[in-house]
Amino acid sequence: MKSIPESFLFLLILILAGILLCPVSGQINRNAQPETSAGCSAETFASDNRVRMVFYNTENLFDTMDDSATADEDFLPDGAMHWTYSRYKAKLDKVCKVITAIGGWKAPDIIGLCEIENDYVLRDLIYYTPLVKFEYRYIHKNSADLRGIDVALLYNPATIRILEKNFIPVVLPDSLQKYTRDILYTKITLGKNDTLHIFVNHWPSRSSGFLETEPFRIHTATLLRMKIDSVLRSGPHPEILVMGDFNDGPFDKSLSQVVLAKTDTGMLIPGDLYNLAAGYEIRNPVGSHKFRGQWNMLDQIIVSGNLLNGQKGLRTGRDCFSVFAGPYLLTEDNRYMGVEPFRTYKGPVYLGGFSDHLPVMVDLFW
Repeated sequence: MKSIPESFLFLLILILAGILLCPVSGQINRNAQPETSAGCSAETFASDNRVRMVFYNTENLFDTMDDSATADEDFLPDGAMHWTYSRYKAKLDKVCKVITAIGGWKAPDIIGLCEIENDYVLRDLIYYTPLVKFEYRYIHKNSADLRGIDVALLYNPATIRILEKNFIPVVLPDSLQKYTRDILYTKITLGKNDTLHIFVNHWPSRSSGFLETEPFRIHTATLLRMKIDSVLRSGPHPEILVMGDFNDGPFDKSLSQVVLAKTDTGMLIPGDLYNLAAGYEIRNPVGSHKFRGQWNMLDQIIVSGNLLNGQKGLRTGRDCFSVFAGPYLLTEDNRYMGVEPFRTYKGPVYLGGFSDHLPVMVDLFW
């Protein structure tokens, strides 16, 4: 009998450790879409130096305490969602499991998050789950969003150094809900002192209809583009990475015409932006979110051209982006067939799953 390679055994141990350290409860469908990972199969980088960038919409990661400044009443023990401490703790364990599993051989270095209520839940996540062993730190600020859900950034201080951070407020024109989530801008160094500009986004939803809410996303896109332009003017060919739940697809007007994130990487220009999720969406049947039987790529990662055509320093590849679709993150779609994200709630009904979105990721090398 052939011996089992040591590398395979090590990977198996890591996967089992992640499952045991971050236990989850509830019915999980394991006969669903195979797990995907960022493998950069078409473009091999002869380097062991890798950082994994992740974005994850956690679907209403609320604590169980009332905040008089926000409309969080539904997510209280006596609220409409009956959000108890045991459900909250199970949610933290599930987010822990996703982050542990998505790291592969090592924990992700940067994790953008959205639908985070406050820094209390972030502290619980990184200090009171097994994520504590990774010694993450976080960047967060309460936004003026009426529901009180924000964006945040987790980072590994052993590999990431924060140079600058700023929260860009988004005030919506001609809207009853004037405020939405801030855009989080962070300037970091990593690798051999490479500088990277990161934007974390969670744009206005489509809940009132696509056409009715599109102007709000275009307005948010305009603010983002203005900040990107200021970064581009700050020096020669700065390296930029934009991540988020945009509630629009790569080919929609807000991203393709306002942010100017190109969907074709055939010809690379250093100062232009390229939406890595566009190519993935064309090649794969599964996106990051499913609505009425239709998969959508709402969660995306966009990079500047010099990250794609770089021969030295920090760089990535056209196929280094992917959706992380571990089998435990999916369940049967009983209405529209196939599979869908295994979410925490469906309306007011508690399902006990992970999130209504799948996480996305990209690998950078130097």
